[in-house]
Amino acid sequence: MHFTDRPDAGRRLAGRLTHLAGEDIVVLGLPRGGVLVAAEVAEALGAPLDIIVVRKLGVPFQPELGMGAIGEDGVRVVNEEVMRATGTAEQELAAVEERERAELDRRARRYRGSGRRTGVRGRTAVVVDDGVATGSTARAACLIARGHGAARVVLAVPVAPEGWTARMQGAADELVCLSTPVGFLGIGQFYEDFAQTTDSEVIACLERAADRLSGSDPDSAPQDAARSSTPPVADPEVVVHAGPVRLAGQLAVPEGATGLVVFAHGSGSSRHSPRNRSVATSLNKVGLATLLFDLLTAQEELDRANVFDTGLLARRLTDTTRWLLDQPEAQGLAVGYFGASTGAAAALWAAAEPGSQVVAVVSRGGRPDLAGPRLPAVTAPTLLIVGGEDEVVLDLNRQARAQLRCESRLAVVPGATHLFEEPGALAKVADLATEWFTGHLGPRAEPGG
Repeated sequence: MHFTDRPDAGRRLAGRLTHLAGEDIVVLGLPRGGVLVAAEVAEALGAPLDIIVVRKLGVPFQPELGMGAIGEDGVRVVNEEVMRATGTAEQELAAVEERERAELDRRARRYRGSGRRTGVRGRTAVVVDDGVATGSTARAACLIARGHGAARVVLAVPVAPEGWTARMQGAADELVCLSTPVGFLGIGQFYEDFAQTTDSEVIACLERAADRLSGSDPDSAPQDAARSSTPPVADPEVVVHAGPVRLAGQLAVPEGATGLVVFAHGSGSSRHSPRNRSVATSLNKVGLATLLFDLLTAQEELDRANVFDTGLLARRLTDTTRWLLDQPEAQGLAVGYFGASTGAAAALWAAAEPGSQVVAVVSRGGRPDLAGPRLPAVTAPTLLIVGGEDEVVLDLNRQARAQLRCESRLAVVPGATHLFEEPGALAKVADLATEWFTGHLGPRAEPGG
């Protein structure tokens, strides 16, 4: 198996890691080249991306051959077999280690700047590199993740030599590799483009991943401005009553509203999600009320397991809907759910509850498969919107749609990735959602009305 470049390897590797989707994951790339692979895995799984800085200890007269590795927090791995075979003395090892330790510290400062590490304690750490040769650096990275309290360590690489797993004994709980070719001489022989990755490329990957999780979307503002000059509808802060729990929310009700859409955000997001707010603004302009709210309290968010508890999030949606329909401004309005990422699973789960008052559901880049056996019980017409380049999620949506017994449609946005960051992609999502909700919740407003 050969790869076009590291991003290609990352996309293919992500396809082998779909069983991890929905777990509390942190993807950890090994700089430099491994970060480009890891970035694709993190995006496909909707997980945060961080780095583990590790430096290979190369044999003095053959630097490409690793006799060990060092990592952050003093982790040190030595391959005694390579040292014996090459006749490398302890003094030579110490000299190489001193030089590489200085470079390791420089890279850690350069890549992270003033930013903090993403915590891995109690989570699944997915360690990713562009390949394994001797395995020293990958082993060191896994030991670092374990030392930081990861509940489970998965090592995933595109290519490695035969018998590579024996070198990883005790370092990782799961080993994933796409190809273990005969005649393995080096990682680079299996890439058409194996150019050296720069520090700037590593930093750019980390920044894009951070923007993805924070909901930053530089394209959304100009798209919104181009869509309409209609003044925005005020969305005052409200205290949502979800059973005994009180949650922060933002409720926007246009004059003469014809329906109401409740948003369920994905993991790592909140009522402030710029993407969801952008869609909500589009719905407000056609006379649909919107509620964006936090599904969990600040205390509950500290336990990452809650973020992926579909049943809990669905109950919050159900309780919130009951409360909302008792409010004077919402009485008599038909209700729809707009779910993003894992929030889509919660929306469909809630819509499947007996006596649900939901009449339409829209999923954006969602994980409806996480609603599992609840899908056949959904009666509300459901629209699944997925990016054409979001191949893993697209396949999961196709499988989930096959289980739905209600009116449904799968809309694919060509060229769009998981977060619809491409120019015009988010506007297309808003158009599709607006058409679906106005068709099921109420009439489309007249232009300018």
